[in-house]
Amino acid sequence: MANGYSRYVISELAYTRRGSGEPLVLIHGIGHRREAWNPVVDQLAERYEVFAIDLAGFGESPGYPPGTPYSMDIACQNLSDNFASWGIDRPHVVGNSLGGAIALELGARGLVRSVTALSPAGFFRGLDRLVALAVLLGLKVTSYLPDALVSRVMRSTKARRLLGRALYEHGERTSADDFIGDTRALRRGSGFFPVLKQGVRYAFRSRVGVPTTIAWGTRDKILLYPQAGLAAERLPEATHVALPGCGHVPMIDDPALIVRVIDRTTGALEQAA
Repeated sequence: MANGYSRYVISELAYTRRGSGEPLVLIHGIGHRREAWNPVVDQLAERYEVFAIDLAGFGESPGYPPGTPYSMDIACQNLSDNFASWGIDRPHVVGNSLGGAIALELGARGLVRSVTALSPAGFFRGLDRLVALAVLLGLKVTSYLPDALVSRVMRSTKARRLLGRALYEHGERTSADDFIGDTRALRRGSGFFPVLKQGVRYAFRSRVGVPTTIAWGTRDKILLYPQAGLAAERLPEATHVALPGCGHVPMIDDPALIVRVIDRTTGALEQAA
């Protein structure tokens, strides 16, 4: 394994498995959890064997052992080892934000069949890193508000829309229980600060040798939409798609569009034609 680590499953990832067909792995962003994919899982499970996962140190997955860096090399190797333990080989992968960057890295290593990256990290320009850092730290700080206050406030549809604007254009489409669960997961995620530290310096500059789509929400407030232009420059061989009216976590804002983008990338639409 890279960096001298022995080959074994460093972190056994929690996951939800649904459907049948070609394997499809869904990878969430920093501070999030596998429930982020709930708006699209049912539709995807009609055509794929879907694995919605919690990354190491997030959701219900344990973090890496002490001293293990939260690097892309380690993340990709750990995911590959988990794939093997689940009995799947070179799945299709879909990732959002941090998960999008990991999906691209898996594609660059030839470990997957196709990559769909939704607002992937790694294409910062100028002050973009500071914007992302400020918003993410703000979200992390607010996650420490008392549970009683969060529960009371999140029962309001208007409050969910307002407070969710950093992540979604339509935060009101997230249920109060899901919003509260996301807040608790962000508070407890042991991987947040180690991943954020790595992300401050991260840039994606590799080539991906499998079918790849990079799709970007035009109203993304964390990884700003103009970064899509830099992604197109660095990965001209990929398909680049705008997600009109979508924020940073587009599965909430337009689940039907996200499913179509995934199906085009995997070739499912061509197979159905």
